[in-house]
Amino acid sequence: MDTIKIGKFIAEKRKEKKLTQEGLAEKLGVTSKTISRWENGNYMPDISLLEPLSQELGITLNDLISGEKIEQENYQEKSEENIINTIDYTSKKVNEKNKIISEILIFFGFGLIFTAFTIFPSESSWGSIYSMIGLIISLIGFSKLNKKKSYIKRLLLNLGYFIVAVSILVVVDYSNVKLNNVAPRFSYLIKTTDDLIIYKAPLCTVYRINRNTKNEYYIVDTKKMYTEDTVPITPFNRDKSGIDNIIKFKNQYVGNNSNDSHLIDSLPLSEYGYVFQIDQENLGLTIDYHITDWYINENQYLEKCLLYNTISIFSLIENVQNITFNFSGNSYKVSRKQVQDLYPNYQDIISNGINKDNFNKYLENKMNDSEFIKTIFNKIFAS
Repeated sequence: MDTIKIGKFIAEKRKEKKLTQEGLAEKLGVTSKTISRWENGNYMPDISLLEPLSQELGITLNDLISGEKIEQENYQEKSEENIINTIDYTSKKVNEKNKIISEILIFFGFGLIFTAFTIFPSESSWGSIYSMIGLIISLIGFSKLNKKKSYIKRLLLNLGYFIVAVSILVVVDYSNVKLNNVAPRFSYLIKTTDDLIIYKAPLCTVYRINRNTKNEYYIVDTKKMYTEDTVPITPFNRDKSGIDNIIKFKNQYVGNNSNDSHLIDSLPLSEYGYVFQIDQENLGLTIDYHITDWYINENQYLEKCLLYNTISIFSLIENVQNITFNFSGNSYKVSRKQVQDLYPNYQDIISNGINKDNFNKYLENKMNDSEFIKTIFNKIFAS
């Protein structure tokens, strides 16, 4: 179907009828811009308008579709040709509309997935629900694109599309978990205990510890190293206060203000704010915390923090000899000698500079032992 030829023919017959584009548009119930598009060959009139347009122009439907006045002897031949052309044109337009609808569905589906990832927090089930809805919508759009293929090919293509799309979502979710330490969106099993939430995801197991507290932290286990019973659980933010982070602040001398500040800032209790002073003459360190000691002592949190901070500082700053922890309520003083004499396995912790495994075994893991905390705290800080 030659739209350019038909457009010129419409313009010619309109002018013969002494009709303006606006006048013809008014008779047909369309805009003058639509008439202009027809005459320029950019668009064909809608099928429902072909007969009314023919009547207004004083031509037959066969003439209009041919784009010229048909002689009587050629009328039958042209009529058959125009029927075939019309069917082809209509089929083409339907396919174009289906393609546009398919692309819109795919775009909308992925837009919904992106929105779900952006708006909902990772631990919210709504994020995964809307992501799957978006995936299904995009799959419907993809399926419409392949409507003309055989049933088997269409089934295989749709299945492949679904598998690839799900795989991409899982990988993106895994990357987000690794980079940002958050709960996975696509967990097939979630278990909640008193101490943690366990998320079983396709590529990893994520342990969320101290949830909804200042000391919340995540352990992303990709190698299946841990179980519910063996995963490291401490009352502190392990990413911030664990030995893997604070060991980089190891220093021989107290008095390196930048290094000392970074170390104290990484240790528990820093979340409440603090200032510190160094006594160069006596190799002492005084930390004034902006909180009352009894106010934070639920579940022995104060005792755990002071023990952890004391062993950490003495292990990482080699020449510091005494530490004073000041609160608005009380002060707690401790010396290196007291720690060496009274804290079990302290020498194992500092062997060969500092032993990470022993640090975790003899300090971090002990923070969950209430009897140990009570006994050792009273011994070390008794004076």
